[in-house]
Formats: sequence, structure tokens, C-alpha cells
Amino acid sequence: MSLMGRNFLLVSLLSLSLLGCETVRTTQGGAVGVDREQRMSVSAQAIEQSAAKQYATLMNDARKKGKLNPDAVEYDRVKKISDKLIKQVPAFRADALNWRWEVNVLSSDEVNAWCMPGGKIAVYTGLINKLKITDDELAAVMGHEIAHALREHSRERASEQAVASIGITIVSAVVGLGQIGQQGMEYAYQGLLGLPNSRAHETEADRMGVELAARAGYDPRAAITLWKKMGNVSGNEQPKFMSTHPPRAERVQDLTVYSARVLPLYQEAIAKRP
Repeated sequence: MSLMGRNFLLVSLLSLSLLGCETVRTTQGGAVGVDREQRMSVSAQAIEQSAAKQYATLMNDARKKGKLNPDAVEYDRVKKISDKLIKQVPAFRADALNWRWEVNVLSSDEVNAWCMPGGKIAVYTGLINKLKITDDELAAVMGHEIAHALREHSRERASEQAVASIGITIVSAVVGLGQIGQQGMEYAYQGLLGLPNSRAHETEADRMGVELAARAGYDPRAAITLWKKMGNVSGNEQPKFMSTHPPRAERVQDLTVYSARVLPLYQEAIAKRP
């Protein structure tokens, strides 16, 4: 088969595999204008059920090891911030207010935080202690992670990978590429499609995160200082073309623009404080 024929076959089969996807809008655009349509082939229910089970397992394991919410004061601080952020999620999707939200603090040196599908949040003590994080910066982190859940990025990635896996397997079998050729196609997919999409997810979460923080009464500009701190902790960043996160300079520049855009929301929230 000619190269042109193989390319045509690849495009055709991948296009057919996409027919099982539905196009959805998981969120409203908000003030930051995140309104990209998403294609999903995996159900939201399946993702949320899996996330809930995984979260319960992780929390039970942490509890057994004495690493779940080790400091009551620290937990109360994180819970207070998360509660304020969660109240603002209707700005992007009203149904998320009814999710079974949970938040816990895990004792770990890792500089990390995440929010699983359905609103299952974890913040690591390493993030708090190593960054000497302020409330405004913590709101930026948690707003970013909550945004991933609101946009159902995990579901989108699972859908994308499921479709790609099917397409690559079919094409490899038809064209006769063999195992090595199939692996090469998978690497090419990750470099050309998979990773750039992940960077798009990070940018969306950054923009939505500063809006959630601003609406909750936290200074959105803290996201800028936060990611500068993160960059200093993480050290040298990976090359852009093989990174799942935007380069630090680009990220700071984008956050500068969007934190300024939502600053009036922060000022309005501050003005309403008793």
C-alpha cells in the first residue's frame, strides 16, 4: 500500500471511530470565556463511579497510615477555602453544586493537589509547607483543580485515548505495521495530539481557576506568584513539545491577562464582605 493510501486509511478509520463520540459543552464560558466543545465517548457516570472508589481507597489507606488530616487547624483552613470556591461553581455549571464534594489533607512531602471527577479533593501538606502558601495562592491551586473536574478533563482524556487506541490497533493490523510500528504510531499520537490537548486542559483550568478564586473573594493575581513558586520548586521544566503543562513563562503571561480580567469580580466580592 502506498504512503498516500496508508494516510488516507488512517484518517478514514480514525474518523469512523469518532462516530461513537458525542459533542458536549460541560461548562458555560464564564467571564474568562472557556467554551470549547468537547467530544466524549466514555460516560460521565462511569468516570465518576471509578473516581469515587479510587478516592475512598486512597483516603482509607491514608487513614490507616495516620496521614489523613493530621492537623485539624490546617484541615479547617483548606475546608474553609474549598467551601467558598464550591459555592462559585454555578458560574460554570449549576449541577456541580449538587455533587458530593469531599476535601481532605494528606500528609506528604509531595507538592501536589487534585480534584477527581465528581468533586473529590485532596491537598498535600508538601504544597502548603514547601511553598509557604497563602490563602489566596491556595485558592488558586484548588480553583485550578476544581476547574479540571468541572470541565471533565479526565473523561475527555479517557475518551480521546479510547478512540485513539482503537484506531491505532485497527490501522496497525490492516497496514501490517507490527508491534514496533504500532508503538511508533502511539508515540506520534502522544506527541502530535495527546500532549497538546493536555496543555489546553491546563490553560482552561488556569483561567477558570482564577475566576472561581476571584468570585470567592480571593485575589486572582495570587495565581501568578503561585506558579512562580511552583517553578522554583520543580526546577528545570521540560521542553514544550514533550510537556503536559504550558511553559512557565507562557503560563505566567496568560495568568496575568486573565487575573486582570476577573479582578472586578474579586473587588465586587470584597465589597460584599460584612
